[in-house]
Amino acid sequence: MPDSAAPAGPEDASGPGEVERLRARVAVLETELRAARDAPTAPAVAPSRPARHPLRSLLAAVLVVLGCLLAPLGVVAAWSAELVGDTDRYVDTVRPLASDPDIQNAAAASVTDAVMSRLDLPALLQSAAPAQRPLLEKALGALGEPLQDAVRSFVHDKARAVVASAAFQRIWADANRRVHDTLDKALTGSGGGAVRLEKDTVTLDLAPVVEEVKERLADDGLTVARRIPTLHTDFTLVRSDDIGRIRTYVRLLELAGLWLPVLAVLLVAAGVLLAAHRRRALVVSALCFALATLSLGIALSVFRVVYLDALPAGVSQPAAASVYDTLTRFLRTGVRVVVALGVVVAVAAWLTGPGRRAVFVRGLWHAGIGAVRTTADHAGLRTGPVGPFVRRFRTWITWILVAATVLVYLLWPYPTGWVVIGLALTLLFALSVVDFLSAEAPADDSGTEVPAGDSGTESPA
Repeated sequence: MPDSAAPAGPEDASGPGEVERLRARVAVLETELRAARDAPTAPAVAPSRPARHPLRSLLAAVLVVLGCLLAPLGVVAAWSAELVGDTDRYVDTVRPLASDPDIQNAAAASVTDAVMSRLDLPALLQSAAPAQRPLLEKALGALGEPLQDAVRSFVHDKARAVVASAAFQRIWADANRRVHDTLDKALTGSGGGAVRLEKDTVTLDLAPVVEEVKERLADDGLTVARRIPTLHTDFTLVRSDDIGRIRTYVRLLELAGLWLPVLAVLLVAAGVLLAAHRRRALVVSALCFALATLSLGIALSVFRVVYLDALPAGVSQPAAASVYDTLTRFLRTGVRVVVALGVVVAVAAWLTGPGRRAVFVRGLWHAGIGAVRTTADHAGLRTGPVGPFVRRFRTWITWILVAATVLVYLLWPYPTGWVVIGLALTLLFALSVVDFLSAEAPADDSGTEVPAGDSGTESPA
């Protein structure tokens, strides 16, 4: 009589479905093991509370607060130093103003007023030679309206054509480049030059533009324009009743230069090092640093509205708004850079911490990388000797990538907020590649780990 059915051995249950189930179970166990390895081990005995150091904690808080208060001033100081100390930077800042329609309209109006103030209209037709009168009348057009309005319209058209031409852009850039050396004197209220500070107004001399308009008027038949002497008409760049106090602050910030932002960072770093919970202090300090700098950006927007409302009737508000926005463009960029950098540092410090939510996020990250690695291994992808090398020197590789990212940021000529975000995402991608390469190879069907350089064929039972 045949023996009763013996229990099935392990070899009878090793079907394809069971192999896939075991592989999935191994991947889950590896993910849990990795998460448990990253998480802090629970002590056998409840830890005692760390000794309190109230004076040390107070000093750390004071240093962090001082650093955060100096953060917006540091951004302004760096902007002032670059605007005054770098000629190319200054010219690049003001160059777009030559193409701004509001600036062109205001400059054309200013030049027109200057020319019209020196044109003797009653003697205009009488002084013209008989042979020139037909050409002059043709240039002035039909005189159905008063002669004053007709000539003003004619002069304004020529002035508008000049300021819309490439000649005006060249004059604007060359003039600003020549007067850049006197910008420091203008900010401190002394010295002369094409940029002048008189009482509460910073002006730019448009004499070269007037000369260009005079030549065009003469070429088009208004030869009497050549008799107009050299005119120095002032174009208002900045006007404020408090400019005397503002220029003093700008001068102090210019002297502070790049030392003030460095001092702000050092104060915050010292406060973090003195804190009892350094990681938590780093997260809070980075966010406060970013918020303090963000307040500067909000203040710039509020001051813009107040500044434009306080302008007198004779100053073009659209042109003044264009000048304000252009001069503060790089200042706003600096605000965005510091805010983005503070948020990135805070998020990085939190994610690398021992908190429960941070461990959970890291677990999801490693689980996702592990799933991708398992799928790639099943598809036949092998890392060869690269995998063990990366796994062995993973810590060193991680710190090298972080240091390289910081070095790229420091060497970037003029970083923006998007540059900071792009560098952070690039570092995150590089770390994901390192995590992928350093992941343990999956086990084969017999439960033996497949070396990274193997072909992936099943080992014999």
